[in-house]
Amino acid sequence: MRITTRGRYALRASLALARLGRNGDPISINILSEEENISSVFLEQIFFKLRKAGIVSSVRGPGGGFCFAQPLDKLTVKEILDAAGEDLSITLCDKHKEECDRINGCLSHRIWVETTNLVNDYLRSLTLSSILEKNEFIVENEAS
Repeated sequence: MRITTRGRYALRASLALARLGRNGDPISINILSEEENISSVFLEQIFFKLRKAGIVSSVRGPGGGFCFAQPLDKLTVKEILDAAGEDLSITLCDKHKEECDRINGCLSHRIWVETTNLVNDYLRSLTLSSILEKNEFIVENEAS
């Protein structure tokens, strides 16, 4: 499994949007771009995908930008990475399933499938809200 730059930036920008737009105010691409040091052109492409997936909505005009279309405690890292187009599966083997005559009895194939399921289950369990809450706790403890 390899998360591309697009997937990493989608998650970073989503977390920045969650942090900066906590009261529901739309946040502009330019602010997110400056906050995360990500090209605004690249962020526009990412947010197009996130909007198409129903993760964010956009507000036009002065004071416009993006906000989440669903509650942060329902929105998972898995959904964001899926919307960004990430393939979250472990490479199973050198051959495609259809071409491999060992697939039914292959023990290593089962390990890769189980590993993929564990990773995806973990990413499904991480909501933006839980990440922000955990991060605030860490920041508060570091300041003490």
